[in-house]
Amino acid sequence: MSLSRREFLKSSAAASAAAAIGMNVPAELEASALKAESNWRWDKAACRFCGTGCGIMMATSGEGVDRKIVAVKGDPAAPVNRGLNCIKGYFNAKIMYGADRLKQPLLRVDKDGKFNKHGKFAPVSWKRAFDEMEVHAKKALKHGGPESVAVFASGQYTVMEGYAAQKMMKGGFRSNAIDPNARHCMASAVVGFYQTFGIDEPSGCYDDIELTDTVVSWGSNMAEMHPILWSRVTDRKLSDPDRVKVVSIQTYTHRTSDLADIEIIFTPNTDTALWNYIAREIVYENPEAIEWEFIRKHIIFAAGPVNLGYGLRNSNDKSIKEGKYTDLEMQTISKEMSKVVSAEEGPALEPFGYKEGDTMVNNGGTLGHWEISFEEYKRSLEPYTLSYTAKLCKGDPDEPMKDFKKKLRALAKLYIEKGRKVVSFWTMGMNQHTRGTWDNTLAYNVHFLLNKQAKPGSGAFSLTGQPSACGTAREVGTFTHRLPADMMVNNSKHRAIVEEKWKVPAGTLNGVGTQDIMQIHRDIEDGLVKFAWVNVCNPYQDSASATHWIKAAREMDNFIVTSDGYPGISAKVSDLILPSAMIYEKWGAYGNAERRTQHWRQQVIPVGDAMSDTWQWMEFAKRFSVDDLWGAYAPSGPRKTMLADVRAEARDMGYSGDTTMFDILFNNKDARSYKLDQDDPIQRGYDNSEGYGDARNVVGSDGKVFKGYGFHVHKYLFEEYAAFGRGHGHDLAPFDVYHKVRGLKWPVVDGKETQWRFNAKYDPYAAAQTMKSGNPFAFYGTIAKALQSGTLEGKDNDSKKMPLTNKAKIFARPYMDAPEIPDKEYDTWLSTGRVLEHWHSGTMTMRVPELYRAVPEALCYIHPQYAKEKGLKQGELCWVESRRGKVKARVETRGRNRPARGLVFVPWFDENVFINKVCLDATCPMSKQTDFKKCAVKVYSA
Repeated sequence: MSLSRREFLKSSAAASAAAAIGMNVPAELEASALKAESNWRWDKAACRFCGTGCGIMMATSGEGVDRKIVAVKGDPAAPVNRGLNCIKGYFNAKIMYGADRLKQPLLRVDKDGKFNKHGKFAPVSWKRAFDEMEVHAKKALKHGGPESVAVFASGQYTVMEGYAAQKMMKGGFRSNAIDPNARHCMASAVVGFYQTFGIDEPSGCYDDIELTDTVVSWGSNMAEMHPILWSRVTDRKLSDPDRVKVVSIQTYTHRTSDLADIEIIFTPNTDTALWNYIAREIVYENPEAIEWEFIRKHIIFAAGPVNLGYGLRNSNDKSIKEGKYTDLEMQTISKEMSKVVSAEEGPALEPFGYKEGDTMVNNGGTLGHWEISFEEYKRSLEPYTLSYTAKLCKGDPDEPMKDFKKKLRALAKLYIEKGRKVVSFWTMGMNQHTRGTWDNTLAYNVHFLLNKQAKPGSGAFSLTGQPSACGTAREVGTFTHRLPADMMVNNSKHRAIVEEKWKVPAGTLNGVGTQDIMQIHRDIEDGLVKFAWVNVCNPYQDSASATHWIKAAREMDNFIVTSDGYPGISAKVSDLILPSAMIYEKWGAYGNAERRTQHWRQQVIPVGDAMSDTWQWMEFAKRFSVDDLWGAYAPSGPRKTMLADVRAEARDMGYSGDTTMFDILFNNKDARSYKLDQDDPIQRGYDNSEGYGDARNVVGSDGKVFKGYGFHVHKYLFEEYAAFGRGHGHDLAPFDVYHKVRGLKWPVVDGKETQWRFNAKYDPYAAAQTMKSGNPFAFYGTIAKALQSGTLEGKDNDSKKMPLTNKAKIFARPYMDAPEIPDKEYDTWLSTGRVLEHWHSGTMTMRVPELYRAVPEALCYIHPQYAKEKGLKQGELCWVESRRGKVKARVETRGRNRPARGLVFVPWFDENVFINKVCLDATCPMSKQTDFKKCAVKVYSA
């Protein structure tokens, strides 16, 4: 019997479905299915989408360039998802085979084929593409030094790609102007970890779900954003419905609320007050609930400045002075310099020295803080009575106040109840917040007061939005201010460690790392950044106040490059587009939200002439020598001092002026020791396009067929990176081990993963710290672990710094208004986010027919009565307009997202409903994370 591909896939699927439900399968169908699958090769991989880190099984069929992915299923052996996928996960294969997949470099040229910024895209060779990049990068360096060369990096880089990019940027170009889109999604969580624990990433793990009695979702639609985790929450709830409680705390009703025992709808930005209310209930009304033995041994109390601003542009910025911002925009931006304390925030700010009507002069974000007494902390909580909090926070104008107060009391009781385990989950709702860092620290406050942190079934747990925001952006350190394993560019000792490992001269690394992702956009608009390279992200769609950044990219003298699989908005904005290999067309590794690192092998050869981002960075490194990059640089941008000439030191190390960054950073002796070996069971039978080249015979950056580097690039990059963390609380297992297991949660010590950090019973680093004291916990992070003292109003400058070894912090943080709130003209809150079926900007998922048909456009979700008040009807178009711009969207009054009157929700996956033109680019001044969750708009009929 002869079967077409479609027929054998259908028969295989039918047979699998029938077997799953115990149905007898006709012998002929079963035989057809077995025949169809006989030449399939199954292998494990990680899902391409969110930060949950699901394991998948992937089947490929064919040989060489004809091998394609033919089936995807959940991996039953994966501990995260246990064989289950969400709807996006089942389409991991289809995201790679869209009709408009980029297959060759495209450059804007004039009619004579010369580069022209206003020309049309035309295909060019890899050599021509790198020739142009080299010219413009060197031009940028001449203009403003390393600070003029920038990279929009990603939480979707593989670990190896991120490490390669960081190595070339920070070690080669000496530029810290590299920052990931992960800045948008979890930077506030990072700074919250640093400030509280002195080290990054969660103390708990997903096993907490099965062990807890209470799940509280704070501003997170887990049902759609982390659906596999929500399935585990649902299973836990149904396993013991009377004991297990679920609370959904949101700014609008959505699918997460459907399971909840309690739903609390709060006014945007007031979640800080909710956390302080719970803490006040503990401290004032239930002081016996405070675990004082734990507090005395492990915790200190702290405070910091409150006049931080809102991470907006400053009046001294070049583009502000040049009049690039309208009077309407300046109404909000002016609050960056100073603001008048409102009646709503006045009571919360009084303990910190401000009252209603005072003018607060802002000094910009600072991470500085100092130790205070418990009595001072208690004083900061005094304003958050039930009456004050309820009046401030109630988000549904139609909900009776008494009902809302009842819910707040019930929430506090769940946290306080002795013996009740509680897990608090959050993602963007708390992180994308002008006080996002504060919000994160406030979560830990409540758990610490009750000794419900870093314990099985209890803890405050920041989830992650991207597949390797943890594993790459955070752990590798592709943020502007970071180096691998929690090291920092502004720490000379850390720079020295990295310089030694990378075998670059002492003094090579730049100690100023302040060009975060929004600052890079602003630096392009101000004319400082002249060369910017977009990697594995879509910054011209995913950044707020988007019109400014697109205009700057298209109209100013700069050169923008985008490496991508598809022509999204960022690619269309660019001057040069490079076709990137997608996830399963290369070896890779991701790190998920529970510290689990997972690896996969290259499953198929890339399409067309697409090449991996790792290859692109290594080829680019060939274009720059010691003499090109390691001379002296005058002060530039945020760097106020000279960057030293290190060429003499480089010659002392055996390099010449002509030695390329490729040979120093990537093609060195250590790298070449990682052999390609088809007798190795991990490598056997799998392509390695960087190592060997491949059957396509791609003509590379030198105009010759690329035949491979001759060593295992990915293994080398991973092992060199991993060495930074081993022995320092970030231990990763060897590369080969990850190909034999379904991921491991670091620190991995003596082959064993760590489930609960800082708990001496489970964490070997905590156990080592507590051997003498016998304490059950050790918060062994080292960042900001020596403080002066003071009061809520300020630091005592004469006080001495006191060490805080193995201690964590509880912070006094007040409620403050958002910089832009609804008023008479712009009377509605706007919130943005995602939907289940689409990933981020939709660049991949909008090209999957099934996902596109399910949700073909972004809708404006609005309360039916509010729509009626605005003259809007279901299914018709409306304008959503802010001080920055407006977009059209279709009105949806009956959908899955159900806002109260006064708020609309518009997701951002649809480039035709470009909602980030409307959003405000305010950020948390401490973390620099954008607040996409709230701004003021007006909604009216189109």
